[in-house]
Amino acid sequence: MRREKRRIQLTGGSTYIISLPIKWVKELGIKKGDEMLLLRYGRNTLLLMPERGGVEGGDERIMRRVEFKLSDREGFEENLRYLIALYLVGYDEIKLLAEHGFNAEERKRIKEEVRKRLIGMEVVGESSTEIQLQSFLKYEDFTLCDAIKRMRDIVLAMLEDALSAIENHDINLAKDVMERDNEIDRFYLLIVRQLKAIMSDYELSQKIGIGSPRNSLGYRIIVKSIERIGDHIENIAFQSIINEIIPEERISMIRDIGDHVKKVFADVMESLSEMDMKRSNSVIKETDEIVKHVEEAYESVLTDKGDMTVKIHVLSILESLARISKYCADIAEVTINMCIKSAEEEEF
Repeated sequence: MRREKRRIQLTGGSTYIISLPIKWVKELGIKKGDEMLLLRYGRNTLLLMPERGGVEGGDERIMRRVEFKLSDREGFEENLRYLIALYLVGYDEIKLLAEHGFNAEERKRIKEEVRKRLIGMEVVGESSTEIQLQSFLKYEDFTLCDAIKRMRDIVLAMLEDALSAIENHDINLAKDVMERDNEIDRFYLLIVRQLKAIMSDYELSQKIGIGSPRNSLGYRIIVKSIERIGDHIENIAFQSIINEIIPEERISMIRDIGDHVKKVFADVMESLSEMDMKRSNSVIKETDEIVKHVEEAYESVLTDKGDMTVKIHVLSILESLARISKYCADIAEVTINMCIKSAEEEEF
């Protein structure tokens, strides 16, 4: 962030004016007659920006373009991480270049990964040495709040199906649960992209529905917690696949704890939606109860005389359920923090 100091001047007896650094004016393309937006945040912050500026502002939306040359020295996964990073920092057009060209398999894998991971990004052009991607999704069309609600619905459905897969020894359902974790990851990346965009467009926080820009850190923690919850549900489904023969009494125990976890997750997401501090506090108490139940179940399983391999899989499922409840507690704590206004945000 660059700084300049300017003195406020009084003109005409009632108007205060301040000059702009000429270098900044040229860099931003501002010219005589252009309108500027003045925004006030809290007690101590004034924000000045061109009306057409920002990531999503105005009719003249600025398209951010970049060319990226894929490294021959690194593998596909390493180059894919670079592509995801470009998506996260907000580029609208990404041109991937390969000095020696793309073979058919590389081209197919890139298209598959873009469709699978990057919401709104599409392949719009290609040649033997380049692939051009473009984002068609405007943040207002699918807000951060919309994405979080979608993540919530997917998680609740995944958890219910994972528990049903254990009860019914349904391997196909368990595999379907594991595949749906990719959807959670897609929404997670979209939300991170939106939160990063707020850093260069403060008005965007209102457009995507998170209120104050200071909440961006809280939402970043929340969506990471939801993403990790998805990973633990995937593990529950995986454990049911590699060991179908779980004793009925253990299945009943897992279902009871799982139902409690599912309720807690639904409650914490509702408290987040309504910014309800009391409900968030209740969730934290409930997660403590779940952890105690899991610890008791642990002791029961360890003292069993059953097969050790089955025990290991049951313990792994219980551990994932405990971790999900702890992530729910994290979401509740962040919700409480976001409900409290900072001193600078008090009414003025």
